[in-house]
Amino acid sequence: MIMTDKTDTGLTRRNAIMAAAATLAAAKAAFPSGAFAAGAGPEVAKARMGFIALTDASPLIIAKERGLFAKHGLPDVEVVKQASWAATRDNLVLGSGGGGIDGAHILSPMPLQFTLGVQTGGKPLPMYILARLNTNGQAISVGNDLKAVKVGVDASGAKAKFAQLKAAKNPAKIAMTFRGGTHDLWIRYWLAAAGINPETDVSTIVIPPPQMVANLKAGTQDAFCVGEPWNGQTVNQRIGYTATTTSEIWMNHPEKALGMRADWVDRYPRAAKALTAAVLEAQLWCDKMSNRPAMCSIVSGRQYVNVPIGDILPRLQGTIDYGDGRKVAKSPHTMKFWADNASFPFKSHDLWFATENVRWGVLPKATNTKALVNKVNRADIWRAAAASIGQAAPASDSRGVERFFDGKVFDPANPAAYLASQPIKKLV
Repeated sequence: MIMTDKTDTGLTRRNAIMAAAATLAAAKAAFPSGAFAAGAGPEVAKARMGFIALTDASPLIIAKERGLFAKHGLPDVEVVKQASWAATRDNLVLGSGGGGIDGAHILSPMPLQFTLGVQTGGKPLPMYILARLNTNGQAISVGNDLKAVKVGVDASGAKAKFAQLKAAKNPAKIAMTFRGGTHDLWIRYWLAAAGINPETDVSTIVIPPPQMVANLKAGTQDAFCVGEPWNGQTVNQRIGYTATTTSEIWMNHPEKALGMRADWVDRYPRAAKALTAAVLEAQLWCDKMSNRPAMCSIVSGRQYVNVPIGDILPRLQGTIDYGDGRKVAKSPHTMKFWADNASFPFKSHDLWFATENVRWGVLPKATNTKALVNKVNRADIWRAAAASIGQAAPASDSRGVERFFDGKVFDPANPAAYLASQPIKKLV
């Protein structure tokens, strides 16, 4: 893969790294023992945080590279790349004491699942969500052969083809990144809205995000849902096209979270607040369009996402080439890290994730989803961290009623009505 060191602003990766190093050095000089050296600071100086090679890991990466963890009294935070979401899960189970990790850039439903022992071998791994890392910024990519039937946010054009493949005992392979994770839920919602049952009409498979493009190129999958930059790279390599961004399905939808083992947070509450504050500061920085070239110069580096800057920057700036003739400048479907309360972990959003996990049989129908969300979601820590850096918080832990592209409505006051309105589901 050919790497380029320049962005369209003339900023070089070397300059960005030098700037980040200078910021880190300044932070260490100003706060030799962290920002809280003179007071009651974090109980520990270290945490091991995992991330997947996706653009929405940027807040963790930037908090590390710009010295924000150090500024908040956590100079020894490690940000460690994970091979897959399954690896993230396994390393969270181990914890840093067992050679794993304390927390991670994570799919928002995963802490809910793990707390119940789902996906962790039946043994509960209590976790907390301390922040949402982003909204929007994901997409559904499909093979070029679906251009002829105009598959877009409306997937109904694929219904006949998928039926033919199923009849030939070679069902369409639909890839996502983790069972019951965000990408699984977006692509299931998209298929079901078109009358395609993801349980019976196609074959859903799990593929790690960085392998999506290669698998589509090899012909081993027909469609996939993943975060950026892999959808943009698919178009740039002319392997397939973007059928729809996920924010066309649900505008300003929640996506990744800052997830931590509950025992770490309970043991080090001041450190948890400090770590959250550092990530929030990084989100504020990442959300400024003027900083995105510099952000991409860092995040696209080999130790992080490892892609050419041209695969990652345009969509972050609102320029989307869908790859099927549609080209949009100044698109509203850009990734947000802070704007419109993107960082706040609304409990109503985690309730939707839990409800969808019930819809598709990942969680039992009898699950007390509200109690689960109240146990896992630590909006209180977000509020305290935001106050410590002079930022306001939303008045409510609920964002209220949410509307989807197909006319469905999710009212967090009545999840059962939303679930009943969905004709295609798998309840257990």
